[in-house]
Amino acid sequence: MQSFDTESDHTNATDSQGETSNHAAPPQISSGASVRIELPGGDEVAVFNVDGEYYAIENFCPHKGAPLSEGLLCGHIVECSLHGWQFDVRTGECLTVVERIKTYKVIREGGVLKVEDQ
Repeated sequence: MQSFDTESDHTNATDSQGETSNHAAPPQISSGASVRIELPGGDEVAVFNVDGEYYAIENFCPHKGAPLSEGLLCGHIVECSLHGWQFDVRTGECLTVVERIKTYKVIREGGVLKVEDQ
């Protein structure tokens, strides 16, 4: 599980043994924006703020590997900046071809978001 404070300068990460370590915090995620984080196991995740609701998906488009955290977000749909593949950040479903990317559970506790592998 990866935790980060959306309002401060530090993040807490919890690895599979339940140990906590500090990481540099991403900037506050404004509505319609995203950040890239790396989970303790090495997975790179894009976290999106859609009108105050947070969603996390694997960060790489399966087509050519472009970072989805750099894509254009419109509602619950992120569009890959490289070739325009579109993904629903809630489900990971690709709207362009029959494909699905991994999603992660996001838990909000106060100003802290926790991203869990599902």
